[in-house]
Amino acid sequence: MPAQKIETGHNDTVHDVSMDYYRKRMATASSDNTIKIVGVGDNSASQHLASLSGHSGPVWQVAWAHPKFGSILASCSYDGKVIIWKEGNQNEWTQAHVFSDHKSSVNSISWAPHELGLCLACASSDGNISVHNARSDGGWDTKKIDQAHPVGVTSVSWAPSMSPGAIVGSGVLEPVQKLASGGCDNTVKVWKLYNGIWKMDCFPALQMHSNWVRDVAWAPNLGLPKSTMASASEDGTVVIWTMAKEGNQWDGKVLKDFQNPVWRVSWSLTGNLLAVAAGDNNVTLWKEAIDGEWQEVSTVDQ
Repeated sequence: MPAQKIETGHNDTVHDVSMDYYRKRMATASSDNTIKIVGVGDNSASQHLASLSGHSGPVWQVAWAHPKFGSILASCSYDGKVIIWKEGNQNEWTQAHVFSDHKSSVNSISWAPHELGLCLACASSDGNISVHNARSDGGWDTKKIDQAHPVGVTSVSWAPSMSPGAIVGSGVLEPVQKLASGGCDNTVKVWKLYNGIWKMDCFPALQMHSNWVRDVAWAPNLGLPKSTMASASEDGTVVIWTMAKEGNQWDGKVLKDFQNPVWRVSWSLTGNLLAVAAGDNNVTLWKEAIDGEWQEVSTVDQ
């Protein structure tokens, strides 16, 4: 499919782009404090559908909920707020809920796998992670991971809900509730929900970066025994973290030193391709070879 240039309509830096489940609409987040919704066809021109205003600072990230919960979008901002937007009539969006739990910038948001219900994790510069669960009565329950990274949390990503090894095991398994987070303390941490309380699930914290971790992404595992994460850092490196089987230690391997800050990492739906966005204005795609080494398979032209 040829590259498509899309005019977002923003008048300042665009920080995030998120495609909806059906790849028909795109939400963008910008320093102009707004979110734009753009329709993207297979071969037709893009179409401006809506502009959402509610934040009083740069919007860092946007994330679509699974469509089984309706047409719902979450956004987070430098203003410390997280807004849940709901679409009523087509292209008519309202603020369904505003979370103001954090004392400073909310840098990253991530919807849980849909099997866990409508549940959003939020990472903030105040050092805390908040996890919001929608109730059937329309309200929300909130749990906190206090001082997850005391100097600031930059990123958060959910583990797949299917337990590692579920395909090769037997019996009905409870879905897993785990999170990975990255922070300004240069570490990646893993958290697990035990009896309703979030606790750290890796000791010590995962430390291979020498500067802020800017993004962390947990790979889909399709029920295979191995768990995989990627972390991107201001130090110019991407680290691939693997855990051979549940309960083992995480093992880290540097994918590459990009010689520039690395801002974002994102997995394909099958978890076998990793996209890396670095400060050299390139997006590269990586794949694990049979021998376990990672190879660059292409560069996305900018």
